[in-house]
Amino acid sequence: MRNITVAAIQMRCVPDPAENLRTAERLVRQAAGQGAQVVLLPELFEREYFCQQRRYDFYAYATPTDENPAVQMGIRLARELHIVLPISFFERDCNNFYNTVACIDADGTLLGTYRKTHIPDDHYYQEKFYFTPGDTGFRVFRTKFGCIGVGICWDQWFPETARSMALLGAELLLYPTAIGSEPILECDSMPHWQRCMQGHAAANLMPVIAANRIGTEAVLPCPENGGQRSELCFYGSSFLTDETGALLQCAPRDAEAVLLQTYDLDALLESRSSWGLFRDRRPEYYGAITHRAQDSLTR
Repeated sequence: MRNITVAAIQMRCVPDPAENLRTAERLVRQAAGQGAQVVLLPELFEREYFCQQRRYDFYAYATPTDENPAVQMGIRLARELHIVLPISFFERDCNNFYNTVACIDADGTLLGTYRKTHIPDDHYYQEKFYFTPGDTGFRVFRTKFGCIGVGICWDQWFPETARSMALLGAELLLYPTAIGSEPILECDSMPHWQRCMQGHAAANLMPVIAANRIGTEAVLPCPENGGQRSELCFYGSSFLTDETGALLQCAPRDAEAVLLQTYDLDALLESRSSWGLFRDRRPEYYGAITHRAQDSLTR
């Protein structure tokens, strides 16, 4: 058996980045102390969700990978606690800006980065103002404890993300997230959000782990944001599934949480093999997914 224990951390983010890093470190240490070998923090946890407003001065938050405080913290904790840490951060690479995850192995080695592929642009989720679409392609990282695929927030709504990572050899699918209220749509997207990822688990016979933030983050009018006033209430509900999509652990909407689950990677491989879903794929007929379909209606 190749058992792996994974933790999803749910936390509140405040205006002070140093406090957020302290909170993240405390919760990572708690997870490691409970036996976690892979620990997933939420998306862009260093700060409040700055993409709620458009401000040119916020570009200064971006850093090169090796200079980012959260990545530096992750390297230090991974090496000390012998855990794998995918760290979400705002990356600057020359003149481009990315929403990026740095995957750090259990000895503190930086295995590489994944840059968010799908960039949303919605009311108060205004990421296209800040982020260049990722150029890494989907990535799977071979860590000390197993192969993990990492998507970032909006990526989690696309079945192509999960399937691509599965085809690249992922054994677990991880999604750091920042999602909450939909002020204009006036709907509760949380159940849809969970079910979408549960479907990715079921379709790929592979567990999904999602880590979200909590709390209400308000924007006050100022000249830098053109007088915008808004707020988002992040609804937590972080979770871990089994390979059929069933929820195994689920956090509340409004409280800090550390969720842990142990998976048998060999048993998961046997399950995928037995179902034959990857054996019976017919990629030669999937061109409509990536190309504009020609007139395929039967006349």
